Amino acid sequence: MPKTQFYSSLQKEIERIDSSKSSKRFERVIESFTSENPPRAMIQGKPYLIFNSNDYLGLRLHPALRAGEERASQAFGSGPGAVRFISGTLSVHRELEKKIATFHGRDDAMVLSSAFAANMATIFCLAKGQNKDALISSNSLVISDELNHRSIIDGVRVSGLESHQKAIFRHFDAEHLSQVLQENAGKFDRVIVVTDGVFSMLGEYQDLSKIQHVIAQHDTSFAEGILLVVDDAHGAGAFGPTGRGTEEVSGAKADVLVGTLGKAFGADGGYITGDQIMIDYLRESAATYIYSNSVSPGTAGAALEAFKLFEGEEGGRLLQTSQDNIALFKRLASEKGFELASESVHPIQPLLIGDPAKAKAVTLGLFERGIIVTNINYPVVPKGRDEIRVQISASHTPESIQFFVEKVDEVLKTV
Repeated sequence: MPKTQFYSSLQKEIERIDSSKSSKRFERVIESFTSENPPRAMIQGKPYLIFNSNDYLGLRLHPALRAGEERASQAFGSGPGAVRFISGTLSVHRELEKKIATFHGRDDAMVLSSAFAANMATIFCLAKGQNKDALISSNSLVISDELNHRSIIDGVRVSGLESHQKAIFRHFDAEHLSQVLQENAGKFDRVIVVTDGVFSMLGEYQDLSKIQHVIAQHDTSFAEGILLVVDDAHGAGAFGPTGRGTEEVSGAKADVLVGTLGKAFGADGGYITGDQIMIDYLRESAATYIYSNSVSPGTAGAALEAFKLFEGEEGGRLLQTSQDNIALFKRLASEKGFELASESVHPIQPLLIGDPAKAKAVTLGLFERGIIVTNINYPVVPKGRDEIRVQISASHTPESIQFFVEKVDEVLKTV
């Protein structure tokens, strides 16, 4: 049969991926967590310290989030029952959206199934109208930082823009962004500049104040101006003195901010926040919002409790613990002579290895010693920049960080 040839091609591709030491499908199954501090993941009956989690504040096991999840599930059931515009909007969804908007100093917010879905929707909707009757011009240009997350890349792809409507500016290079804008002055009705806030592989952040300065210089060159879209999935809740992310650290504000509930906020799902007119338009236009269920009531209830924590002292305490733990790790890593792939001050602390086989060996060596980490290889990072993406959490204790560094040092001497 003809499809046999295709299946043969699939097998060869899988073998190619495996031989490059970049396979991702061999997932370790966590069976439960221990109740100690920090919690260990139980895998095949053995406990493991977790140093590869996006749970930056340790909230996914927090009693308040668990209680909020249970209350919402008891009140509304296990699922939303429909997409939002039919009968899937529950009061817990709207309460959460109001909390998100307040947290970020915006008019309104909308919750989606994931931040990936949020980016796909935002870029498509701002780049062009959603159907033949839409009054939104499709004469737009999207300019993206070259190291943006895959969800942004795919958001641009699915928008169906012509090649001349897509551009890339060099990573962290505001001058190059200015050059791209200058070259396209007057050619488009509007421009969408889109960037990650915190970049997930290196923990570095975009200086949004520089980006906004460039936008201000070129804004009048386009009839409908320039919009700044920021995906701060790794920044919101985990970065900045009050957890307001890259905007807070860089002292600038995006026109549209995308975030996630699945990292620092300890739950699941994504969100978009902005001015009221922007959110109203996206609710009417975003396909991944209109035609896909939102998060479950329980998930919304848990996320709601996470935002409430930031209204009291506990949010500040967790953020301070996070910063203290990051500083401790960096000091110990420096004392051991570890090479980090960036100068990150974020919970993401990438340990540079430089070779895929060696990175895999480090991961396995640490697993044998009761520690879970993840090796990151090409094409997620450039060739020769293979790393162990260490992720520091507020739930880590100084003792667990000390133990981790000692074991990394031990393994590096054997690979």
